Amino acid sequence: MAIQAIGRSAASRRGDRSSRAAAPSWAARQWALWSRVLTPVKPLDAPRGRATAWDASWPLQRELTSASRARHLVTAQLGDWGLDELVDTAELLVSELVTNALRHTQGPLRLNLRLRHSRLLCEVEDTEPTGPVRNIVDPDAEGGRGTELLDLLADAWGTIRTATGKTIWCELQADDLEAAASGAMTAA
Repeated sequence: MAIQAIGRSAASRRGDRSSRAAAPSWAARQWALWSRVLTPVKPLDAPRGRATAWDASWPLQRELTSASRARHLVTAQLGDWGLDELVDTAELLVSELVTNALRHTQGPLRLNLRLRHSRLLCEVEDTEPTGPVRNIVDPDAEGGRGTELLDLLADAWGTIRTATGKTIWCELQADDLEAAASGAMTAA
């Protein structure tokens, strides 16, 4: 009786072999655990979550209208956060980041906006690990000035490699961002 209370009985250990065959091996269990750890939590074409008082995220389709959709999303979200003075600059920079991602990458995209203390962080995630390339552009060229725009208009910008590709980000700062951030956080 004591043996059965502590663990399996000897009869059950040597008994039904089909139940042991149905149970996954130690290696299979370890592979399943590690594969969950190594895969991203959510794919880029799935929304990260609901917009909060300080975070917003949207998946973007690989369509020509995605840059326009990104501009509308930025305008609406910054209006909700009370950051109307940053709308024009953020709209232009996000449009540039999304357009570059559409032109130079494959796979899904995601737009993220984050409000942190005195900064607005705009991010575009994609599935290509290579970052932007600076080119010397002819004065008459129609494109190729994306990094120049980021240099001129953003307070800071950069690229971060991720497990699924990269994130290109830019930061903007406003004088009254602290007041807007505290107002947005108390409204939530």
